[in-house]
Amino acid sequence: MANKTVKLGRASDSRSTGRGAKHASGKKKLGGNQVAGFRAKIRMYRQGLGDCHLIRLPRTDDPTRDYFIMIDCGVVLGTPEPQKRMIPVVKDIMKTTGGTVDLLLATHEHWDHLSGFIQAQAEFAGFKPHEIWLAWSEDPKDPLAKKLRREKDKALAALRLGASHLQMAGHSARAADLSSVLEFFGAGKGTSTSDALKIVRGFNPGKIRYRRPTDPPEAPPELGGVRFFIMGPPPDERLLKRTNPRKSNHEGYGIALANFTEQLEPVLTGGDAGPFDPIYAIPNRIATEMNFFKARYWEAGQTGEGWRRIDASWLDGSEELALQLDNMTNNTSLVLAIELPGGDVLLFVADAQVRNWLSWQDLSLQVDRSKVTGPDLLKRSIFYKVGHHGSHNATLREKGLDMMPNLQIAFVPVDHAMAVKKRWGKMPLPEIVSELREKTKGRVFQADMPNGTELPSNVEATPLYIEVTF
Repeated sequence: MANKTVKLGRASDSRSTGRGAKHASGKKKLGGNQVAGFRAKIRMYRQGLGDCHLIRLPRTDDPTRDYFIMIDCGVVLGTPEPQKRMIPVVKDIMKTTGGTVDLLLATHEHWDHLSGFIQAQAEFAGFKPHEIWLAWSEDPKDPLAKKLRREKDKALAALRLGASHLQMAGHSARAADLSSVLEFFGAGKGTSTSDALKIVRGFNPGKIRYRRPTDPPEAPPELGGVRFFIMGPPPDERLLKRTNPRKSNHEGYGIALANFTEQLEPVLTGGDAGPFDPIYAIPNRIATEMNFFKARYWEAGQTGEGWRRIDASWLDGSEELALQLDNMTNNTSLVLAIELPGGDVLLFVADAQVRNWLSWQDLSLQVDRSKVTGPDLLKRSIFYKVGHHGSHNATLREKGLDMMPNLQIAFVPVDHAMAVKKRWGKMPLPEIVSELREKTKGRVFQADMPNGTELPSNVEATPLYIEVTF
């Protein structure tokens, strides 16, 4: 963590100071630190490796109460005593908001963003969001959303079956690798992200909205000029399935995963499997998309015979396919940009990956008599909730950070010790953290930052949360 404290305002940009908030240059240790008068407060909870944020905006219609936005509530599977971590978080949310938030966002169906709705379900008793926003990809009436749901459910069933076969075949390390990715969708045979999403929907079933980047911005009249822009996910299957930065435009996800689950169809449905069970057969159209066969059979100069093995070779693409499914789910993240009066933007990208980010370049909305574009929102961003815990495929450079010259604060919801335990040693990626520190002049705050970290005057930290005031 950086230990340098700097002034948050820019002399050339009056928008940075807002409603009379003073950004002093004094240093302060962990502890309470309030700034009189504010445009927005953003609270990042420190429950571990997972996302939960509470945003507070001042109301113009009633200065005695604030407008609250809650985004996600979860911690990664495998976290020790997750209930003991999530219950204090939810109790604080209930106490701070009085049990009512104006807006609840569940950004995408991953355990580290939704588990708290299950783990602290009792503490949510009486919780009432005025509106619930989900991405269009969760809309049960949307044709593409239904198609993606069917594919995902089939893939998860196939991959969980594959993990069991790997374990039984003695490939315990590979089974563990596959299971660690599948954990993002829940506890296997136990509760799942779908169960968590049912709880979210149940908070206010009549006030659920499925949001698209083509939706006009919301401008709640009680917020005096604040506008909410939906930037993602893009309603395009091809874009959703491109998840990683690649030199080649050959993606492989659609072919490999669809065919992988197609071959498992008789096993999953109990149908006729023929003289040879399809679970042990790998057609060429699947094998050509698997790294195992590319390296041992089709690549130039490779003459090894290892590709002929059948004990577990049908699963040699399973770990890669699980990662692709996981990444595509990240790409369905609901992305929210909050425009404050005067033009500054607070950016919450959840776990959006490459094509979600790139789609913002084409975003253009007619607002009053002017156009607001994705690049314009990036340029005016002063706060960034770092995507996917700082992973390499969730923060773009040229079409991302390079387009954020006014960035002041970045929050990274990461417990690095837990990431290492899960064998994600580069979470957050050092290069991303370094770039963020340079852009923000050291004002990058990670959930697991140590006690004694020096803070600017508009940042408060407790053992439960870190909060910035603009």
